[in-house]
Amino acid sequence: MSAVLGCEPEWIRSVSGIEERRFGGEEDTVASMGANAARNCLSAAGVEPGDVGYLICSSGSAERRFPGPGFEISHALGCAEIPVLDLPLASAGALVALDLARDLVRRYQRVLVVASEKMSTIAMMEPVERGVSMLFGDGAGACLVSEEPGPLEMVDSLIAADGKFANDLQLPFGAPLGMNGRTVILQASRKVPRSIEDLLSRNHLKPSDVASFVMHQANLNLIAKVASALGVDSERFFANIARYGNTSSASLLIAASEWLQTSGIRKNEHAVFTVFGAGFQWGAMLLRGT
Repeated sequence: MSAVLGCEPEWIRSVSGIEERRFGGEEDTVASMGANAARNCLSAAGVEPGDVGYLICSSGSAERRFPGPGFEISHALGCAEIPVLDLPLASAGALVALDLARDLVRRYQRVLVVASEKMSTIAMMEPVERGVSMLFGDGAGACLVSEEPGPLEMVDSLIAADGKFANDLQLPFGAPLGMNGRTVILQASRKVPRSIEDLLSRNHLKPSDVASFVMHQANLNLIAKVASALGVDSERFFANIARYGNTSSASLLIAASEWLQTSGIRKNEHAVFTVFGAGFQWGAMLLRGT
């Protein structure tokens, strides 16, 4: 990437914390990557695709206006004729989907949440801008929300948005991604800690009571800023951005999967998922180990 962008590798590491990323091949699509992640998720949960009651797919990098990738994912999995909801939300989409699934599960029993992004086609669009293109990678994640017991209980969530900053992070049709990096970092470093504190406060908890934080993997420096604002050790924030770069809305689920596999959570311990993305939209979810 440094050769392509005309900069030093150390500069990329210092401003973002990114050392590697994954780019999908020409044959890989938002839908195909999402279907692969969904298969892995359902297999791990021991649930057949035909037993899923609702599918929500988040992607800000879908290849067409409509239909969204969720329909292709549902078909590829062999789901029944279930409802499909596509959310064209960059970065924050996975948490918004989980927030919706938390309510929908009462009606549909099992809600499959998929977030898939092929950001390389956007990041490398000409004219390539060094400060934007260095950030992004491709990937997908999936999560099953069910009335049945699982490793995490969804306790509470808080989602907010402010369209005042809509133009500071946008992807117009047929044009490169536009980002006012300073505004994004400034607003995220203010709004994310506040949403976490508000969520914890109404659940009679403090940041120090939370065992683990899993944040949208946008920038390692931003994660450190949020940890500092909350007054907690940055080691409590799981981070894998060094390996994958910013995979937009997929990053939360990719990080959550690796966090559960490597760090895990004990019974009755609390964790917080948190995001910030285009819109601006942001929020947090409180979870408890079961």
